[in-house]
Amino acid sequence: MRDGIRRIFLLDELRGFAIICMIIHHMFYDFGFVLGYQWGFDIFNALCVFQPFFWAVFIITSGICSRLSRNTVKRGAIVLGGGLAVTLVTSVIMPLIGITGAEIYFGILSCLGCCMIITGCAMPIIEKSNEKFGMLVCAVLFFATYNISSRNILFGLIKMPDFLYRNNYLCPLGFYSSSFHSADYFALIPWMFMFLLGAFLGKYAKDGAFPAGAYKSRSVLLQKAGKSSLWIYLLHQPVLYALMYLISIFRMIF
Repeated sequence: MRDGIRRIFLLDELRGFAIICMIIHHMFYDFGFVLGYQWGFDIFNALCVFQPFFWAVFIITSGICSRLSRNTVKRGAIVLGGGLAVTLVTSVIMPLIGITGAEIYFGILSCLGCCMIITGCAMPIIEKSNEKFGMLVCAVLFFATYNISSRNILFGLIKMPDFLYRNNYLCPLGFYSSSFHSADYFALIPWMFMFLLGAFLGKYAKDGAFPAGAYKSRSVLLQKAGKSSLWIYLLHQPVLYALMYLISIFRMIF
C-alpha cells in the first residue's frame, strides 16, 4: 500500500478468509477426484452454494487494493504470470505424469491479473469518476451479465448470439463451447465488473474513510494468509495432492 495510508487490516483478513475458504472447497473436491471418495464430491457440491460469496469477497478486496497499489499494472502482470504458470502445469505437465481432468484455463489468477492490468490502465478515468455512480453501474452490469456463460444476459431476457459459443477462443470473456472444461474458471465478464466495483470502493480506502473497525487487527493468521494469497493459491494444490498421496499410501498399508 502507498505510504501515508493506514493499513486496513480488515482487507487482509477478508482476503485471507476467502483464500482459506477456496482451499477447503478444493480439498473436498480432491478427496473425490484423487482418492475416489464420493463424500468428497458431495461436500464439494453442497458448498458450491457459498462459492459466489467468497469469490466476491476475494475479488472486491483485490479491487480495493488496486486503488492503493503503487503500480497496479505491474502487480497484474505478476499475477497473470502466475495464472499462466498454473495453466502450464495443469494442462501440460500434470497430464504427462498421468493426472488428467484438472486442467485450468483462465482461473482466478488469470482473471485477477487481467483485471488489475485493465484497471491500472483505466485508473486516471476511474479517479476522475464519481465513486458511488461507478459502484452502482458496476453492480448492475455484474448481475446483468452473471449468466453470460449460459448464453443469456439480463436474467434471461436477452439471448446471446450462438456464434459467440462455437469455439473456446473467447473463454476469457465468458464465451465457450460445450467442449470447454476448466477445473477453475473466472471469466472477465462478469467478474471484471466486481473487481471495478472494488476499485471504486477503494476511493474511501485511499482517503482513509473506512469505518474505524477496518483499521483494527483481529486475526494475524488471516492477515498473513491475505498478504500471501498469491503464493498460497499457487502452492495449495501441490500440497493437497501430496496430502492425498500420503493418505493413499496409508490406505494401502492399513
